[in-house]
Amino acid sequence: MSVRTIATASALILASAGLAQAQAAKTTAQAKPQQTQAAAPAPTRIQQFKAWGAYSYKAGASNVCYVLSVPTTKEPASVDHGDIFFIVSQRPGQNISYEPQAMMGYTMQANSKVTVTIDNKNFTMFTKDRAAWVENAAEEPALVAAMKTGHNMTVNAVSGRGTKTNYAYNLQGVSAALKQIETCK
Repeated sequence: MSVRTIATASALILASAGLAQAQAAKTTAQAKPQQTQAAAPAPTRIQQFKAWGAYSYKAGASNVCYVLSVPTTKEPASVDHGDIFFIVSQRPGQNISYEPQAMMGYTMQANSKVTVTIDNKNFTMFTKDRAAWVENAAEEPALVAAMKTGHNMTVNAVSGRGTKTNYAYNLQGVSAALKQIETCK
């Protein structure tokens, strides 16, 4: 099994458990009523599109679909980053469409921000534990559009210990992967 396959499989396992937990954390962070949720079922890979995979799993009566990628580089190289990935999810049952999310293998510094840069365009994300979401939800479509047309994406975060981290992502295949989950129902 290749390193890339192992990394993708690890990220997928974390995503299946992490999406439900992260959504609950986001809901709590934004002071919305929290829904009690059982452990997320194992996701099914729909198809791999270069650096991005398209996945789905059943959540109650509806499906959750998402695209996922792991970073091509992690800095600083001298620290253990854990499993890191970037997700864009569709949850039609919750009226959520193309929601970007950064998932870290460590708890981020409280009240810190994550910066996503795509070809010199910056997007700010708020953090909660190991996850980050776009601070201004109205900017989510612009971030996704930038991912589709962009060449380089970096994600900068600060760990709970104060370590500044930087991750580079390959955007090849993201448009095709997003198109694949377009009709998620």
